[in-house]
Amino acid sequence: MSINTERARALMARFSRQKILVVGDLMLDHYIHGHVSRISPEAPVPVLRVARENSVPGGACNAAVNIRALGGSAGVAGVVGRDGHGRALLELLRGAGVKTDAVLQLAHVPTTVKTRIVAERQQVVRVDWERYTQFTARQQSEFIRRMERSLEGVHGVIVEDYSKGVIQQPVIDALMALARRKKIRVGLDPKDNHELRFEGLTLAKPNRKEAFAHAGVKDPGPHDDPLRDQPLQKVADILIERWNPEMLIITLGPHGLLLAAQGRPTIHVPTRAREVFDLSGAGDTVIATCMLALAAGADFEMAAELANYAAGVVVSKLGTATCTREELLNYMRV
Repeated sequence: MSINTERARALMARFSRQKILVVGDLMLDHYIHGHVSRISPEAPVPVLRVARENSVPGGACNAAVNIRALGGSAGVAGVVGRDGHGRALLELLRGAGVKTDAVLQLAHVPTTVKTRIVAERQQVVRVDWERYTQFTARQQSEFIRRMERSLEGVHGVIVEDYSKGVIQQPVIDALMALARRKKIRVGLDPKDNHELRFEGLTLAKPNRKEAFAHAGVKDPGPHDDPLRDQPLQKVADILIERWNPEMLIITLGPHGLLLAAQGRPTIHVPTRAREVFDLSGAGDTVIATCMLALAAGADFEMAAELANYAAGVVVSKLGTATCTREELLNYMRV
């Protein structure tokens, strides 16, 4: 391991000077918590007695609030509707200190909302309100203009693609050209937009399912030792050739992270999670921590190891969550 609490503390002391822009699909994560003691007489479903409800920034917003929780500066570029959910999401983001200057509000697009019904600590069902974002040429130009303006003084960009329509090729082309000109690092958290082309990525971070899907390879299931997982290595080789990132990180759930790059030996970072209550948003935490650490001067292995610890913190919490610097250091000490 190349990181310890002393090195982590020194690195995180530089986080406050780093500014990261998150570009992608903005969502509101809504939670309804309650208790179940009986089955409905109307249908074979549980009856939830509501105890409380709350909303938190989700999707690409979760990466931004993770950056803020770790002490960095963050902004988001994306789309919300001109509706109550959109106003609530913007208020939550601003309350967390996330800049929203590059958020475009559209009347014809409802804000994406994911409502999770939770009984005790068990998710019963999730209800999604969403519609694929359809830009007019004028709206897309306005979005790119706002994105360009928000890149001023930025040290890194995270592309968070949830396949809701914001991440389209013209947006990517404009972003990558601007990043190259301004020498800004770009990290990608992909979904299933297989046709998108990326050139000049610093980091790409799919999970195992996304990696196999993008590589067009059937997943036979994980090997106990990721370094001996030949299908996984084949997928890594394909994605490195396709995206040509400086580093590819594949998140493997309980098996941790796999780091791969052209001309470098593959590295396995075992999971640091001690108990897992909820995986929601853990991938956002990984790429947020990685990009913030890279901007602060970490190498790829050090950034990945720090992100692995941060993921261990958030999966021990229920719901979409963040990790603070204090929580991360305390977690590393145990």
